[in-house]
Amino acid sequence: MRSSNPVLSSLTDSRRNAYRGAAQDPYAGYYNQVPVTTSERPMTVDDVVSKTGITLGVIIAFAVLNFSIAAFVSPGMSMMLSMVGAIGGFVMVLVSSFGKKYGSAPVTIAYAAFEGLFVGGISLLLSGFMVGKENAGALIGQAVLGTVGVFLGMLYVYKTGAVKVTPKFTRILTACMVGVLVLVAGNLVLSLFGLNTGLYSGGPIAIIFSLVCIGLAAMSFLQDFDVADRLIREGAPAKMAWGVALGLAVTLVWLYTEILRLLSYFQQR
Repeated sequence: MRSSNPVLSSLTDSRRNAYRGAAQDPYAGYYNQVPVTTSERPMTVDDVVSKTGITLGVIIAFAVLNFSIAAFVSPGMSMMLSMVGAIGGFVMVLVSSFGKKYGSAPVTIAYAAFEGLFVGGISLLLSGFMVGKENAGALIGQAVLGTVGVFLGMLYVYKTGAVKVTPKFTRILTACMVGVLVLVAGNLVLSLFGLNTGLYSGGPIAIIFSLVCIGLAAMSFLQDFDVADRLIREGAPAKMAWGVALGLAVTLVWLYTEILRLLSYFQQR
């Protein structure tokens, strides 16, 4: 089963190739039942938790750093670093997904550093800190709590089996995410010609769009958990925990950004 998360999809693809290499018989199609011998220690839940914790810690550290630069040094420098972070984070995701850097600790840490700069900058903008909003800190705090709450809620949903991650579920979620991506790209192109679709205006359309994105990000956690669970059960190498951490971080950052954006709309009213 593929994941709509490009990073975790790459991890499952690498495992699929390994299984096929180990199953040189007429039943090679059942690769997911063939154990793979490896000299590396198999991945555990503790590996996923520790690597994810390190990744999130780096993101938070660099977000605070960029936030501090805006507050005490130069807002312009902070915005420049935010752009560097957005581009750098995107490049690291591409490297992990298509550069065969499955479970690479340097790639994951580099992504976390870049993404931290972006998170710090987007937090400055959406919270209203740059224009002197007094409740900017409270808004960021609410977004963090909301992100943690959704994460824990979806983990509970996955553990209880309330929603099953099936191939059909994956196809529907992937189609929805592609649709959102096309909508965002189309909005960007139209904005270059001075046309406003209202996607980020703070109006009803913007609120509905943010709610849709939050829902998709929440559903993505189910896939992320399922991929991590299957890799652990299949005895994937411990280093792949870094890839799982990167995939979870991508979803967490997306969810946090959308929750903060939604809260900022209500702040404008």
